Amino acid sequence: MSYTETIGSRTYRFADLKTLMAKASPQRSGDQLAGVAAASEEERVAAKMALAQVPLRTFLNEALVPYESDEVTRLVIDDHSPQAFAEISHLTVGDFRNWLLSTSTDAEALTRIAAGLTPEMVAAVSKLMRNQDLIAAARKRPVITRFRNTVGLPGHMSVRLQPNHPTDDVKGIAASMLDGLMYGCGDAMIGINPASDNLAAITRLLQMVDDFRQRYQVPTQSCVLTHVTNTIAAIEKGAPVDLVFQSIAGTEKANAGFGISLALLHEAYEAGLSLKRGTVGSNLMYFETGQGSALSADAHFGVDQQTCEARAYAVARKFNPFLVNTVVGFIGPEYLYDGKQITRAGLEDHFCGKLLGVPMGCDICYTNHAEADQDDMDNLLTLLGVAGINFIMGIPGADDVMLNYQSTSFHDALYVREVLDLRRAPEFEEWLESMQITDARGALLSASTQQPLLEGARDWMGIA
Repeated sequence: MSYTETIGSRTYRFADLKTLMAKASPQRSGDQLAGVAAASEEERVAAKMALAQVPLRTFLNEALVPYESDEVTRLVIDDHSPQAFAEISHLTVGDFRNWLLSTSTDAEALTRIAAGLTPEMVAAVSKLMRNQDLIAAARKRPVITRFRNTVGLPGHMSVRLQPNHPTDDVKGIAASMLDGLMYGCGDAMIGINPASDNLAAITRLLQMVDDFRQRYQVPTQSCVLTHVTNTIAAIEKGAPVDLVFQSIAGTEKANAGFGISLALLHEAYEAGLSLKRGTVGSNLMYFETGQGSALSADAHFGVDQQTCEARAYAVARKFNPFLVNTVVGFIGPEYLYDGKQITRAGLEDHFCGKLLGVPMGCDICYTNHAEADQDDMDNLLTLLGVAGINFIMGIPGADDVMLNYQSTSFHDALYVREVLDLRRAPEFEEWLESMQITDARGALLSASTQQPLLEGARDWMGIA
């Protein structure tokens, strides 16, 4: 089905829904690289006007990636709930935007319709929204998950403590981990990106974090971000695996590039559940995504990068994840050129994920060759804090010495908590107070008060 829109004396024609969606997207370098972006701002406006008139039902009948050849499309269509969709089935994309922003649409309503939404529907409506609209609508939709603590409660924001090391040195990782805990970070998880996929090294890291967690009774969860097949192997060898990690994308071909399928993810999910390591819940999958991953794998099929990203959240939703992280600026300026594009993408991803019922966090980051700096990250951090982000990253000095990119620091988490009055996961906050790291309000205590734990942990880890 083709679509048209006239502006003045010029009529714009869009060959199909996929083309219309791409042309309606805000400007970004990835879509320009793929050759799917609007050729002018006027064409972009015409596409938005035409998209606003498209009935939501259309997305159930016009697949952007063919049903017959893509298991992600099959997942989206086969798992769609007509009952949940019934409440909004009469709306166009433009009407849906108005419904989302209505004061009468609350968390209960958004939860009620989530199973009736497809990623293409939420991507489409995001293209009609200003940044403030994305923030206002996402803020209405908390997504709460549990493993050893509770993440995603309204008025709370958690932090993934990311103590990476370029050679996987256990003492170096332990030192960064302890540093982050002393700043009150780590309630989302302690998550290590290993420098290698050596199973013995991965197991050593898992064991070190788990030994520390048990010794000090820390109510958090750990993860070593290796390929899911390595995690399955680690589970089979008895390693203390909490969260099961995998990078995912929005098409079957892109996921194949990561060496995964829905069947393999299901196997990993079942393996994680079999360990029964959660104490307050059983959400245990940790997924990472990023706009541009499908394009970089030549697996986007002419679909714009933001819609491909939203389709990845349908994959995540299938496995009841504990955390989903859009690593927003990590792939580079070829896909998100500057701070403005990174900011917009972060708000879009968070909005789309939350509407689909996914526990969204964001690695607020950029590579050193992007047209962005730490001020841009401060802006996005603040906006996502207002929007109700589930978690952010905590990295020593905001500079990851293993992955070589810029993100957010332990101090950045303190800033956004203070200015927006955001608390940590309640179980973790109680632990911080009991260990005299923070007071009852969650504020850090003095270094002298923290010294007994610090010295004891240093001695135990063998850190000078």
